[in-house]
Amino acid sequence: MIEHHLEIPTEAGDMNTFITHPDEGGPFPVVLFYMDAPGKREELHDMARRIATTGYVVVLPNLYYRKTQEFVWDQSDSAMKAMFEMTKHLTLECIMDDTRALLEFVDDFPVAEGSRVGAVGYCMSGPFVFKAAGRFPKRIACAASIYGANLLTQRPDSPHLDAHKIRGEMYFACAEIDHYAPKDVIDNLEAHLATCDINYRLEWYPGAEHGFAFPGRGKIFHKASAERHWQRLHSLFDRNLKRA
Repeated sequence: MIEHHLEIPTEAGDMNTFITHPDEGGPFPVVLFYMDAPGKREELHDMARRIATTGYVVVLPNLYYRKTQEFVWDQSDSAMKAMFEMTKHLTLECIMDDTRALLEFVDDFPVAEGSRVGAVGYCMSGPFVFKAAGRFPKRIACAASIYGANLLTQRPDSPHLDAHKIRGEMYFACAEIDHYAPKDVIDNLEAHLATCDINYRLEWYPGAEHGFAFPGRGKIFHKASAERHWQRLHSLFDRNLKRA
């Protein structure tokens, strides 16, 4: 495997990014990996590596680059407060600008097959990939929101309002125990998706809590659900991004 730590230019400055891919056999389809609120860190690097080893260029940007090159979250109360403060500047339009920059980057990255792009986002970035799939329907062939929060809101930029524009396949993994994405909101989302004539799957993870996919979350980590989410991700990417 080959790893890079690269600065990707955007209109707001240079976005530091972790990129990994196999060392031979390319060019490879692309997976954009959007971080959760605790930020780009080694735990996510490992998850990116797990995807890349199956034949992808995985691009994991630091979405906090406008404020800092590195955000350290240690699960303390003070770090939690700082984390929520850090998220406040991440509007959906900012993230769409960043996504455009990522797509421009992979178009010129030698080992990337930029015509085949998937995306995955966890927690705060669930709505990012949902929005991106509707904003860039000709580019995003598939996207997965893993216990995404704010997928359906009352704001005029809510991601669900663009769902009808999506051409690729969408997957939503929903934790049974999740105060960031409660069941009534997810039920309303599913009712809306059913009217949009798009290819999607929304799946509940019984007994799992918000954050279940991350080994570093202690008791919240739910191994069976985490492994199921990996199986779903690999299947989603393989059927949409790999050519026969």
